[in-house]
Amino acid sequence: MPHRPRRVALAGLIGTTIEWYDFFIYGTAAALVFAPQFFPQVSPVAGTLAALSTYAIGFVARPVGGAVMGHFGDRIGRRRMLVASLLIMGVGTLLIGLLPTYAAIGVAAPVLLVLLRFVQGIGVGGEWGGATLLALEHAPPSKRTLYSSLPQVGLPLGVVLASLVFLVVRLALDETAFAAWGWRVPFLLSAVLVVFGLVLRLRLDESPEFERVRAGAEVRRAPLADVLRAPRVLVPAAGLNVLVSGLANVLLVFTLSYVAARQLVGAPIMLAITVVTALVWAGVIPLAAVWAARRGRRPVMLVGVVALTLWAFPYFWLIDTGTVPGTLVACVVAGAGFAVASGPYGAYLAEAFPTAVRYSGSSVAYALGSVLGGALAPIVATVLFAATGTGTAISGYVVVLGLVSLVATLALRSPHPASDPDRPVPADAPLERKPA
Repeated sequence: MPHRPRRVALAGLIGTTIEWYDFFIYGTAAALVFAPQFFPQVSPVAGTLAALSTYAIGFVARPVGGAVMGHFGDRIGRRRMLVASLLIMGVGTLLIGLLPTYAAIGVAAPVLLVLLRFVQGIGVGGEWGGATLLALEHAPPSKRTLYSSLPQVGLPLGVVLASLVFLVVRLALDETAFAAWGWRVPFLLSAVLVVFGLVLRLRLDESPEFERVRAGAEVRRAPLADVLRAPRVLVPAAGLNVLVSGLANVLLVFTLSYVAARQLVGAPIMLAITVVTALVWAGVIPLAAVWAARRGRRPVMLVGVVALTLWAFPYFWLIDTGTVPGTLVACVVAGAGFAVASGPYGAYLAEAFPTAVRYSGSSVAYALGSVLGGALAPIVATVLFAATGTGTAISGYVVVLGLVSLVATLALRSPHPASDPDRPVPADAPLERKPA
C-alpha cells in the first residue's frame, strides 16, 4: 500500500515529538527552576550542577532502555516496544509534574526526582531506535534515508513544543507563581499528548523486514550479545552522535543558564531563539536526507560534523556579544549543522546492523553516544564556565567532541556504495562486513 510507509513515518515523527517534548521540558526546568525547588540547601552554582546532574541521569538510563527494549524489539517486534516506551515516558513525566518539592518532603524530593528522570531515560532509550526502524523498514527502497529522517525531526519539534509551552507559561505568570507551581504545567500537559500518541501507535503495522526475519526463523536468542561481540561496529557507531548530542545539549540546556549568569539576554528571549533554532533544525533535516540519498550518507554527515566543529568558537563569540541578532545567528547556524549531521544519521546507523539485531545495535549505540555527548556536556560546560568565566574553554571541549564524531564517522563501515545509499541490507548480512 503506497500510503502505509508515509503513515508509519509520520506516526514516528509525531510519537518522537511527544517523547522529546517530555524529555526536554525536564532540561528547561532544570536550567530555570529545579535548583531552588529541589536543591535549596546548597549554593546557586552547586544547585545548578545538581539539577543538571539529574538531567544527565536520563541519558545514563538510555543504554538500559535501549538494551532492554532493543532485546525485545528484535525478538517480538518493533511496534510493541514503541507503545511501551511512550507509556513509560508519559507516566514518568506526569509524576514529575506532581512531585512535591524539597520544602514539602525534604531530601525525598530530589531522590524521587532522580528516580523519575531515570524512568524517562528508560523510555526514550527504546524510542529512537524503534521509531527509526519502523520508518526505515516500511520505506520503499528509494526513500529509506528520507523516511528514516522523519523521526529525527521529532527531536527539534519536541524542543519547539517544550520551549513554546514554557515560554507561554513564563509570560503568563510572574516569577513567584512560575517558581511555585507554573513550572508543573508543561509536565501535566504531556498526559494529553501521550494519549494521542498511543492511539496512533496502536494502529501501526509491524515492520515487514522484522516479519520476514520471524517467518524465516532468523530471530536471535540474544541479539545484544551478538552486537557486543562486534566492537568494530558498535564503538564507532556509538561515536557518531557524540558531537551533535553534546553541542545540542549545550545549546538547549547550558546556554539558558549561561546567558542568565552573564546577564546577556533574558530567559523569554532565549527561549524564543531556541524555538527559531529548532524550527530551522527541523526544516533542514529532510533536505539533508534527500541530499544524502543522492550523494551518499557518510559524505553529508561529514559535512555536518566538520561544520559544527568549526562553529564551536564563533558560537560563544556571538553569544558573548549580548545582542539578540548575534545570539540568534549563533544558535541558528548550530541548528542547521545539527540537521545536516543528523539527516542521514538514522539510516546510516541502523543499517550498520543487520535486521535481526538492528533494534539492539542502533538503540544501544545511539544511547551510548548520547551519554558521552549529551549527558556530560551541560555539566562539563558549567564546570568550565565556573572555572574560567568565559565560553572559550567550552568551545575547546566541543572541538574534542567533534574530533570523536569525525573519527567515528570515518571508521564505521557503510554497507552501501555512495552511488546507491538506499539499497536495503540483506537480513542475514554479517555484523562485521566490508564496505560494498
